[in-house]
Amino acid sequence: MSPAAAATAAPATTLAADAHGFLSPTGVEIAFLLVGLVTFGAALVTVTTRQLVHAALWLVVTLGGLAVEYLLLTAEFIAWVQVLIYVGSVVVLLLFGLMLTKAPIGRSPDADSGNRWAALTVAVAAAAALVWVVVDAFRTTWIDLDGPAAGSTAATGASLFQNWVLPFEALSVLLLAALVGAIVLSRKAKADEASGAASSPAPAGARSEKEGVR
Repeated sequence: MSPAAAATAAPATTLAADAHGFLSPTGVEIAFLLVGLVTFGAALVTVTTRQLVHAALWLVVTLGGLAVEYLLLTAEFIAWVQVLIYVGSVVVLLLFGLMLTKAPIGRSPDADSGNRWAALTVAVAAAAALVWVVVDAFRTTWIDLDGPAAGSTAATGASLFQNWVLPFEALSVLLLAALVGAIVLSRKAKADEASGAASSPAPAGARSEKEGVR
């Protein structure tokens, strides 16, 4: 490109960059906002429903929405990890725990403790603390635009296996412990039912039939 053509293209690029602002969002930004609203709504339903199985299924929608948000932010590695680990493992583990512990399928009055305002206060305080910690931690962080993308496979893999190996393995052990605990609770409940059935007296009709056979 000649110097004259480059000089002509530079102001056009500057005008195009200046034309994009808060009042002129792109398609990706609109999609990010819409998916965020759907994810937020699914999260609200997850914590407010009284049906445990429905809460687990709405959690799938919430985590899937987060994966789409990561894809829109060009963090494809984190998006697929979100789908494979959280949607494909954690939620499946929760559903297996519900089934093994024989949790009620319908509305459960035990799922509502009556302390909604206390729970809401704690949730708001925890969210405010989390936002403050994240903002304070990354206040002076600068992204190298010439290097790999912040959420790409190369950058995330290097950071994960260099700095976060121990927490990653600790999370795996925690999930395994939760699954083993669900199996133990299920076997204990079955043993209690079997012992109760063995100790209960037989009905009078059954006794008379046995005596007639004798």
